Amino acid sequence: MEYYDEGDSIHGYRIRAEARKVSDPRVIAKTGRHKAQRIILTENAEAFIERKLGWIPKQ
Repeated sequence: MEYYDEGDSIHGYRIRAEARKVSDPRVIAKTGRHKAQRIILTENAEAFIERKLGWIPKQ
């Protein structure tokens, strides 16, 4: 399993996350009229990319 530093991010089509505590979802503005939700995971949080984005080129 890979570990990342503070401030790193992951991107994917579907991301599964697990944690002991989860904040209430908050609606945030993304681009133009599009909206998204943000939650904060605390205490032993981890996330997995279950499905990667199709348009990101392989490195």
